Amino acid sequence: MLKLSWHAISGHLILILGAIFMTAPVWVAFMSSTHSAETLFREGLQAWPGGHFFENYNEVLFVEGGVMKRVTASMMLWNSLLLGIGFAIGKVVISTLAAYAIVYFRFRLAAPLFWIIFMTLLLPLEVRIIPSYEVVAGMGLLDTHTGLILPLIASATGTFYFRQFYKSVPEELLEAARLDGANAWQFFIDILVPISKTMIAAILIIMFVVGWNQYLWPLIMTTNEDNYTLVIGIKQIYQVLSEGGELPQFQKAYALTILATLPPVIVVLVFQSWFVKGLVESEK
Repeated sequence: MLKLSWHAISGHLILILGAIFMTAPVWVAFMSSTHSAETLFREGLQAWPGGHFFENYNEVLFVEGGVMKRVTASMMLWNSLLLGIGFAIGKVVISTLAAYAIVYFRFRLAAPLFWIIFMTLLLPLEVRIIPSYEVVAGMGLLDTHTGLILPLIASATGTFYFRQFYKSVPEELLEAARLDGANAWQFFIDILVPISKTMIAAILIIMFVVGWNQYLWPLIMTTNEDNYTLVIGIKQIYQVLSEGGELPQFQKAYALTILATLPPVIVVLVFQSWFVKGLVESEK
């Protein structure tokens, strides 16, 4: 009994230490964002709150800055939200339709086409970024939200998950839909989409976080500060930490980092139960 108790205590201790290790950098960044530039320059990173929380975050959110003095964190937050939401919705729509066609239409090249789609996982964005850029530029979509989202919405990962889920759906549902006179589109909308809602929710959460954290593609695609995302804003503010001989504004960089961290964390916490259900359960 004592041995079991020791194992339980040691297990919880390891989990607590792991949680502290993971959250300590975020805590230090948040605490440092509440101090003045003078304090950070003189004393370095801070582990306890300062007295400039409202001042620093108000300046970052609403006071225009950047190279051209025309962008705020609130604008970049809106751009990041558009990218994350558009990225997630686009990937889910394309993935569900692709998986539906592969599983239920059963044309001769369905299996080879699926594995070709799956093999694109071996090709990261960096490999195809130049042709993607040329296509977007040829369509006149540079420096637009459409150009940011559209080239990224094809998803081999989403297609794989939905294909596996659809293959687990009983054939009786398809036969019953045919007997009721439902066509292919009605079967997809009225039957497949409702029973795969937890899977859709899980993929939406994953893809939102991935889209929110996109760095290289928005960096190449955007030259106008009005279209910067928060991730790009963090890079820019670290590049321009000292302006006109003033003290480096590290507190602004830390505040922007915290703002960029909050939305994905909130989304995961709010939809955590859906996320777990979508990954471990198969509703039928």
